[in-house]
Amino acid sequence: MESTALIPLQYALDTFYLLISGALVMLMASGFAMLEAGLVRAKNTAEILAKNVTLYALASVMYLLVGYYLMYNGPAGGVWPHVGFLIGNEHAVEAVSAAGKDAPSFSARADFFFQVVFAATCMSIISGAVAERMRLWAFLAFAVVMCGLIYPIEGYWTWGGGFLKQVGFKDFAGSGVVHLAGASAALAGVILLGARRGKYGNHGQINAIPGANLPLAALGTLLLWVGWFGFNGGSQLKISSIEDANAVASVFVNTNMAAAGGLLAALVVARILFGKADLTMILNGALAGLVAITAEPSTPTAVQASLIGAVGGVLVVFSILLLDKLRIDDPVGAISVHGAGGIWGLLAVPLTNSSASLTAQMLGAACIFAWVFVASLIVWGLIKLIMGLRVSEEDEYEGMDIVECGMEAYPEFTRK
Repeated sequence: MESTALIPLQYALDTFYLLISGALVMLMASGFAMLEAGLVRAKNTAEILAKNVTLYALASVMYLLVGYYLMYNGPAGGVWPHVGFLIGNEHAVEAVSAAGKDAPSFSARADFFFQVVFAATCMSIISGAVAERMRLWAFLAFAVVMCGLIYPIEGYWTWGGGFLKQVGFKDFAGSGVVHLAGASAALAGVILLGARRGKYGNHGQINAIPGANLPLAALGTLLLWVGWFGFNGGSQLKISSIEDANAVASVFVNTNMAAAGGLLAALVVARILFGKADLTMILNGALAGLVAITAEPSTPTAVQASLIGAVGGVLVVFSILLLDKLRIDDPVGAISVHGAGGIWGLLAVPLTNSSASLTAQMLGAACIFAWVFVASLIVWGLIKLIMGLRVSEEDEYEGMDIVECGMEAYPEFTRK
């Protein structure tokens, strides 16, 4: 048994680690903003930045008012959580100081902060997929429901002790709970929204619409790469013991190697398919590798993590090409990165974690997709009926910056 004197120190250290990890995950908000701003056209840059900044604030408020309670206050093994509001009380000093394994490990407020940035990350996935043609206020209306209801319910099934947890479904840091969920909601929105004008021709041709700032997209990817160390590493939740510290170190290494494996695999596949080193595929390959390892970054070896990431990098290239053939327009490749990468990551867990079951992993992936896709389709549909999802053809041609924000991101340059 640990000595009484160590408990407050461990509590403080684990609380600090969780807070710093949450701050790293918040850095991912800037990564998504830069990535998406780089991959859209100049005339839509200010609007996509407005979406990313505002969705973070909305996620924070909705998760505080409703989402956190729903996600972590349901019955064990249940499907529907208890309905309630706010995050509850903080741990009393006396409770923390008490010796024994039942003493709380970290601050309840630290836990809330760490969880709220995950909710915001899930919503950030959606903004890039619907970029350049969705109304700003329609997107924000959906963010309220996604962060306050849809995401917390499926999160409860796994991390809150719901039925997926009870059947043995494993998702260490959210390949399914966060990434597949975000991709599923994005897919529902894109299906109802339709493609950008000029993306697809009448005779099956696919027209490239290049982004305005690839240096910004590369910066965004690197920011996401750094933030992912908090995303995966922080999900260990503790660092104050030798065992936890070693686990965190392993998670960091595996996260990094999966990203590297995904990037290099996508580079090679792009070279084979296109004869060129396609930067957008390279960037998405790194992100797909990160998504894939997120389901289980603690049990693989570094070589296994690299291979898991590499498979994600290969899958994302073919997924992007497939969605284009299906005329599903995703300007940044978010559905492929987080959907294909998320599913692969979940199915790969049993390869390195002997306590995981492929059946449970398949069930979890199917339940998350079904719930989020159907619920999102209904919500997007209601928003479309009430206020409309898409700007007019004239406004799309003019650009979302002027139409929605009344300003341009690059006013020094004249568009023709």
